[in-house]
Amino acid sequence: MVTIGFHASHEQIAPGPLLAATRRAQDAGFDAATCSDHLTPWSVRQGESGYAWSWLGAALATTELPFGVVTAPGQRYHPAVAAQAVATLAAMFPGRFWAALGSGEAMNEHVTGDRWPTKPERDARLRECVEVMRALLAGQEVTHHGLVTVDRARVWSLPEVPPRLVGAAVTPATARRHADWADGLVTVNQPAETLRRVVGEYRDAGGRGALALQVHVAWGPDDEAAFAVAHDQWRSNLLPPSVSWDLETPQQYDAIADLVRPEQVRGTVLVEHDPQRLADRVGELVACGFDEVYLHHVGQEQDGFLDVAAETLLPRLREVAA
Repeated sequence: MVTIGFHASHEQIAPGPLLAATRRAQDAGFDAATCSDHLTPWSVRQGESGYAWSWLGAALATTELPFGVVTAPGQRYHPAVAAQAVATLAAMFPGRFWAALGSGEAMNEHVTGDRWPTKPERDARLRECVEVMRALLAGQEVTHHGLVTVDRARVWSLPEVPPRLVGAAVTPATARRHADWADGLVTVNQPAETLRRVVGEYRDAGGRGALALQVHVAWGPDDEAAFAVAHDQWRSNLLPPSVSWDLETPQQYDAIADLVRPEQVRGTVLVEHDPQRLADRVGELVACGFDEVYLHHVGQEQDGFLDVAAETLLPRLREVAA
């Protein structure tokens, strides 16, 4: 059975209301949840960005859902600090927490003042961070000199079973690079053919574990209302990775988003007012080879979406996924 989860977007909703929405998602029948880990939103219009790690402690303590977070060790987070954060949550909530590790985006990382590396350098740095974090989660003392430096680090409070460290990828090439270290893979909705390539590259290279898909949806009582939500909140997120990796501020994203044609939004966000049709569209993407799907309603107001999810969307999606 496919896991159907709720994505909590820190960039769009303040921490308190986001926690309330996640608890409502559990009541609506979602099986699991994920959250983002950003220092800054994608757009000034989104206007939020709570600290994921403290929020995750509250979310895990006040729900029964398993949670994942997508984070980027190496620049804003030293890998020893990231490993300690992962270990503490995994120790307090056994079997309910996993972390997806990516190479990061300048919008969150430039604040350290360090040079923003090229993508090949970032990928190499991520691999070093994974090695350091796995050793620390195994209870080892680590000294490392490379693209990251670690001096006699040890994480003292450890979970009995180390949590999954999952690869975060958008492109098929990145998915292949993660295959030899990751305990699974998470990606975002794209055309079905691209998703099949992401899945295929990861599996063909020996990738193990569950495959997870985050799907951006915009729900409304009619098509006009649903599209208005998508265009307002998510048009800044339509840029290809080669561009979005390197922009540094929400203002830069907004300036480029002004050039986005309205019809392009529908290529990235599933804009729907019919819950059964939305379930069918999500099901088509899940059928590309995914074990878990996390629905991200891109609106800042979540109640209407959660009501529809409980009444119609989740039952229909479970039928489709089965």
